[in-house]
Amino acid sequence: MGSLATHFSTFLFIFPVGFRRLHSSFSLFLKDPSLYRSKPWFFTDPKWKNFDLYALLIALPIAAFSDLFLFLSFSGHPSYKFAFLQNGAVIFLFWVLLILIILRENHDFLVINDSFLFLLSGVFFLVEYFINGNGFTGVSSNVYDLLGGLTLVCAFSCLYLSIRPTSFLADFLLSSGMVFKGTWVLQAGLNLYTSTFGLKGCQEVSLLPNQMNVDVKCDLDEDSLRGIALMKLLFVWHAIMVVIACFGLFGLLSCKENLRCGEGSGPLLAQIESHSMLLQQLPEIELEL
Repeated sequence: MGSLATHFSTFLFIFPVGFRRLHSSFSLFLKDPSLYRSKPWFFTDPKWKNFDLYALLIALPIAAFSDLFLFLSFSGHPSYKFAFLQNGAVIFLFWVLLILIILRENHDFLVINDSFLFLLSGVFFLVEYFINGNGFTGVSSNVYDLLGGLTLVCAFSCLYLSIRPTSFLADFLLSSGMVFKGTWVLQAGLNLYTSTFGLKGCQEVSLLPNQMNVDVKCDLDEDSLRGIALMKLLFVWHAIMVVIACFGLFGLLSCKENLRCGEGSGPLLAQIESHSMLLQQLPEIELEL
C-alpha cells in the first residue's frame, strides 16, 4: 500500500473478481434458490471464458515478486520495508489458493473440497487484515481501518461458507465485500497518494527514511479532522453505490430469467392466472344453480 500504482493494481485484482462472482451467484440463485450452493470460483463453459482466472495466475506472482524486489531495495524505515514483504506474502497466498481451485476443478482424485478452500480463503483474508495499514496514523490509519473492516466481512463470509455453502447471504456479503474493497482501495489511493485528489489542507503520503509514523501532512489539526470526516462520508457513499449496483444487477438478471418482468412466468403468475380463471367461471356456476 505504498503508492497509487499499488492501490490501482489492487483495484484491478479485486473489483473484477468480486463483480464476476456477484453476477454468477445471482444467476445461479435465480435459476433455483432451493438448489443454490456457493463455490470458491464459478467456472463457466467453454473454459476460455475463465480468462480472468488465468490472468490472475500470471499477474499475482508478478505482483508478489515486485513487492519482494521493493523489500530488498527499500532503504527506509525497517517497519515499512517489511510491509512490502508482508504484502507480497499475502498476494502469494491468494495465488496458491487459485492454483488449488484449478486443481480441484480439473483433478477429482485430489482430496480438496469446497469447504476446505473456503476455510483457506477466510484464513488468508484474516492474515491480510492483521497486516493491513501497519505503521499508519491519523487520516491514513482511519482509511485503512475502514478497509480492514471490509476484509473482516470477506473473511467471516468465507469461514461461514466453509460450514454452510448453501448460504446465499454469506456469498452475497463476500462478493459485494470484494467489490466494495476494490472501489475503496482505489479511493484511498487517489486521496492519500495524489495531490490532484488530495484532501484540502493536506499533502499526499510520502515514505521518508527513518520516519516512524506515516500519514498525510496536514497544515492544521482542523484539516486533519475534516479529512477524517470526509473519508468517512466517502465510505458511506461507496456503500450506498455498491448496494444500488447490487440491487440493479439483481433486477436485470431477474428480468432476464423472466421471473419479475418481461413475459412474466413462474409459480406466482401461474397461481394468479388460476385464480382469475376461477373467478370467470363463478357466474356460469351460479346460473346453473
